[in-house]
Amino acid sequence: MPREKFQTLTEQMFYILLCLRETCCGADIMERVRAITNGRVAVGPGTLYHLLDSFVGAGMIEEVDVGAGGRKRSYRLTAAGRRALAQEFDRLNRQAADYRRCILKEGEDA
Repeated sequence: MPREKFQTLTEQMFYILLCLRETCCGADIMERVRAITNGRVAVGPGTLYHLLDSFVGAGMIEEVDVGAGGRKRSYRLTAAGRRALAQEFDRLNRQAADYRRCILKEGEDA
């Protein structure tokens, strides 16, 4: 059964939303994701702009500024985006807790 869009977030989705707690343009988002994850996660421009359009369509982010010529667009989280980010954080924490509980139950090192 396919998952509902945005029911869970991919790593790239999570980090894009995390970056958009502050207003950012696309280039800033790509740089911040790399910095936050110490280079472990990268978001290419094709993926980034597809996700930004999807997030705008879902009401999770909003476009707040369009630079000269319409090329540099800036975005920020909406209340719905903040909720989605918090829900994903909670989901990841529950997974980590389940892992710890199972590992400790089996007597393995956590």
